[in-house]
Amino acid sequence: MGVVQKVENGKFVESNSAASLADAVNKSAKGNTLDKDAFLQLLVAQMKYQDPLEPTSNTEYISQYATFSELEQMQNMSASMDLFRASALVGQTVLLNVRDSQGRLTQVQGPVDFVTYENNKAYLSIRGELYSMDDLATVADPKYLEAYKLAAEWLNIFNKLPAMSNLSIADREKVEQLNEMYEKMTDYQKEFLTDEEVDTMKKYVDKMKDLVAIAEADKENDSDGDVDGDDDGDGDGDTDGDSDSDK
Repeated sequence: MGVVQKVENGKFVESNSAASLADAVNKSAKGNTLDKDAFLQLLVAQMKYQDPLEPTSNTEYISQYATFSELEQMQNMSASMDLFRASALVGQTVLLNVRDSQGRLTQVQGPVDFVTYENNKAYLSIRGELYSMDDLATVADPKYLEAYKLAAEWLNIFNKLPAMSNLSIADREKVEQLNEMYEKMTDYQKEFLTDEEVDTMKKYVDKMKDLVAIAEADKENDSDGDVDGDDDGDGDGDTDGDSDSDK
């Protein structure tokens, strides 16, 4: 399993994937303090250098080996469970907490493309990079993430609106966009907004309708007031206030 490192200014830049894999290797090295071969070597050494006057009984050897075999089976079962859990994540969107060599925490999010298994460790492939299963923090439903993202976009627009008393026709586009986004939300997505936020939005919408009606009425009045094409309002087409009969 190879990892490509980025180089900047002549120095290696550790990627999130490289940090995750390196940390997994270090944990694995610390955890595997005694495997089956090492145990057998210790058992042979114990038999070879035992006190001939007080030799260890065969029953004790068998008991030790049985204990180790039981422990090995438990470890194998645990590894199989980890692989099963990792395989179940394929297609799911996950959030990983990855620490680099400096101890800085970085979050990686994305769908799991596939799972690979090496040296009793499961690795998740996310956007073409491998990450240790140990860094898994959260498994999220894409439906949840989509609703959360939509609510965040809605609130971003909502928080930019002026106070209700300062609302003007210039804010019409934002108010109508908010209302349109809300109307298109599913019932599940609407649950990510509070009742207070929704009620406030409706008040903005109602006030904006009043502002639009007033603006359109003023525009219509201005148009009616100048329908004869003159400025004096007498309908004769001139602007000096005299009728044509006086000329």
